[in-house]
Amino acid sequence: MVALQLALDLLSIEYAITIAEEAVEGGANWLEVGTPLIKNHGMVAIKTLKSRFPDKTVVADMKTMDTGDLEVEMAAKNGADVVCILGLADDFTVKRAVNQGNAHNVRIMADLIEVKDTVKRALELQELGVDYVLIHTPIDIQKVKLERVDSALDEVKALKKKLDIPIAVAGGISTETAGFLRDAGAEIFVVGRAITKAKDVVGTTKKFCDILGVAVVEEKEEAVKIGLDEIVCEFENLPTSFISDSMKRFGAMRGLTPVNKGIRIAGKAFTVKTLGGDWGKVVKAVDLAQKGDVIVVDAQGMEVAVWGELATLSAINRGIRGVVIDGAIRDVDDIKRLKFPVWTRYVTPNAGEPHGHGELNTEISCGGIPVKPGDVVVADEVGVVVVPQKMAYEILQKGKEVSMKEKRYKEGIKKGLTLSEIFGL
Repeated sequence: MVALQLALDLLSIEYAITIAEEAVEGGANWLEVGTPLIKNHGMVAIKTLKSRFPDKTVVADMKTMDTGDLEVEMAAKNGADVVCILGLADDFTVKRAVNQGNAHNVRIMADLIEVKDTVKRALELQELGVDYVLIHTPIDIQKVKLERVDSALDEVKALKKKLDIPIAVAGGISTETAGFLRDAGAEIFVVGRAITKAKDVVGTTKKFCDILGVAVVEEKEEAVKIGLDEIVCEFENLPTSFISDSMKRFGAMRGLTPVNKGIRIAGKAFTVKTLGGDWGKVVKAVDLAQKGDVIVVDAQGMEVAVWGELATLSAINRGIRGVVIDGAIRDVDDIKRLKFPVWTRYVTPNAGEPHGHGELNTEISCGGIPVKPGDVVVADEVGVVVVPQKMAYEILQKGKEVSMKEKRYKEGIKKGLTLSEIFGL
């Protein structure tokens, strides 16, 4: 993993977004909401940046020294993917921050600024569960003592030999010094003024990416586009609970339950909007949807059936992966016998009429969640989640991280630990 983290230590959200847009075009893959930006605008700064760049890793430089759980929760709920705390904080504060990070699927970076014995403290922080440590030469020291982070090359090398977690570096990094830090073992490069004050932000960012080996944006987007079918297949291996954790509890439909339990499906959404029990557009969707698609129906939550045995037989013949209906179905005994995956709000013997009103393949709302054509739909016995297509790759990777954490927790329980002990409660 190599990351170029753009440090937006600015005062204006608008200016920060302008710089970020150019840096992202140049290849920056992590965006840091700097401490000045957070102090000037609060959590709105994090939410705004994540909303504008949903597929980028957003780092909240909270510099937390106390109330680790509260501040991590605040940042997480506003879209942060990584929260930066101070390595000088008490172990109890660090552990509470890590616990909240686990609860919200947010990673924790510990800033070793002003830590005297960086190797000793970094090992302690690793044991406490932080995900990254940061070697940081502060701006005031850069200005007064003319020191930069590249003067800490020996520290970086020593940490690389001792730690299993990635090392981040910050403090006056330039295109001349970045390569030395990379060779010393750093993996995350926090760059601020060298990019934010550059005359050519795009070009300077590209130069950093070339030196550090960060893949350019266009290559990543193309890879995601080409691999969408493979991404959908991998989602079928993840429980909806893990995906919900990865999306910070967003994306989960409310009130829909499966007809056939013990089944998990994933597919691209083919959307239908209908009203008043009109099932004309619903069965037309079966004709138009592609093999492997999940038909998602906004039937306005009405208790009049728009799906039954005959539609199910047709869907099976067409290779439809499953159906999700915010409304009602009937013939559940036959659907159970056919073992076809259907999620619904209501079951009723009353059927509607095929008038053909409504819309196909348009943005809808189902179970209280917006669904666009081509979004990834994952459904199992627990529920249904929707992953926006443009975020599918990112959420898949986060879901895999959640899965690995769950395995570690299970291993701890097998060894006799309790959940409170694992989470330090």
